[in-house]
Amino acid sequence: MSDPVSGPIRLVVSDVDGTLVDPDKTLRAATIAAVKRLEAAGVGFTIISARPRSGLGWLADELSIDAPIGAFNGGTVFRRDGSVDAQFRVPVDVVNAVLAMAADNPVAIWVFADDRWYASSGEGTHVDHERKASAQEPVVTQDFAALVEKVDKITLVSDDANLLRGLHDKANAAHGEAATIAQSQTYYLDVTALKANKGDGVATLAKAFGVSLEEVAVLGDQANDLPMLTRAGLPIVMANAPDAVREQISVHTRSNAEDGVAYAIDTIIFPRIGVPK
Repeated sequence: MSDPVSGPIRLVVSDVDGTLVDPDKTLRAATIAAVKRLEAAGVGFTIISARPRSGLGWLADELSIDAPIGAFNGGTVFRRDGSVDAQFRVPVDVVNAVLAMAADNPVAIWVFADDRWYASSGEGTHVDHERKASAQEPVVTQDFAALVEKVDKITLVSDDANLLRGLHDKANAAHGEAATIAQSQTYYLDVTALKANKGDGVATLAKAFGVSLEEVAVLGDQANDLPMLTRAGLPIVMANAPDAVREQISVHTRSNAEDGVAYAIDTIIFPRIGVPK
């Protein structure tokens, strides 16, 4: 279990789905107000997510984030004015291998490239959720060949948890040294660039804010959040996180259905920096 170190907090970095937004993908008023209180106290705030840039812009607007933001787990670091600070793409050989593996299994394939979302199917609950999360319509196609040199993320989608876990293990064994392969949800298997992981992403964001990782608090809920949860000075995990994630982090907050980010700011972070509740 990861234990936080004591010391000041100068930056808070939050995951989005399962953390910052509620189960309906809504940014609640309590969260917006808590982030404003945080910034009024002199603490920076930004977000990092497996989402593409298109799914994060409205959050940056709602929260008035003008600092760097991490899309694709930190694979693309950008600002809400559209400027890009850093971008890392999935190696072509990994793209080809993962697409070939997916073709042999009953999974839906999503490819994110050139700020567009390409999908093997335009139907289904997960597609509907992604429409909302990415704030765009999918380009439905069975042919991803023209995209292989510019892939930001591949997501394999299945409600068969055992199947997806097995594909994760297989892909990670074969390509884990060349790409970041992690599950952002039990039904999503994400493949991004090697540097597109939340551990490196939060380090990039901390550097942009001019703070050390020991001065960063992070909030997350899934296995793909562990690389940042295990590197930050104050890791906070959501109550809705899987047991395997919660067991590794000692500081817990409420679920994303119970304004867990706002609760963490008010009851965990503010006491740490001497701000009264």
